[in-house]
Amino acid sequence: MTGPVITVAAVVFRDGEGRMLAVRKNGTTSFMLPGGKLEPGESAAQAAVREVAEELGVRLQVEDLTLLGEFEADAANEPGHLVRSTVFTWAGEVTPDAAAEIAELRWATLAEIIDGAEFAPLTREHVVPALQPA
Repeated sequence: MTGPVITVAAVVFRDGEGRMLAVRKNGTTSFMLPGGKLEPGESAAQAAVREVAEELGVRLQVEDLTLLGEFEADAANEPGHLVRSTVFTWAGEVTPDAAAEIAELRWATLAEIIDGAEFAPLTREHVVPALQPA
C-alpha cells in the first residue's frame, strides 16, 4: 500500500515472563507499541523517551535504548496511511500507568500478538518477528 507516511518512534518493553507491553489509544481499537510522532528537531530516540514519559509515566534515558530496527506497515488507526517506526528496546522492567491519550495497557505474549487482529500490523508483522531468535 502507498499513501501518506506517519513517522513515529516506539519502545518495546518486556516483563519477566517475556510478555510485551501494548497500548491502545483513546478512540482506537488497535493495540500498538508505546510511542508516537516526532516533534521538529527531535531524534527518534528523543521522541521515544518523551512519548513514553507522557503516555506511561516511565522515565528513560536515550543512552539506555537499543535500536531494534526501522519498520513500515499499514497504519492501524489511519486508513490509507503508512506508519514508519524506529523501534527501540529497553532492558529494564517497568510499572507503567496509562496517561495522556492511552486508554488501555495490555501485557501480551508474542504468540497472542501474532495471532491477534487487535494488534497493529507493524507490531504483528515486523516487531515481533524481529524479537524472535533466528
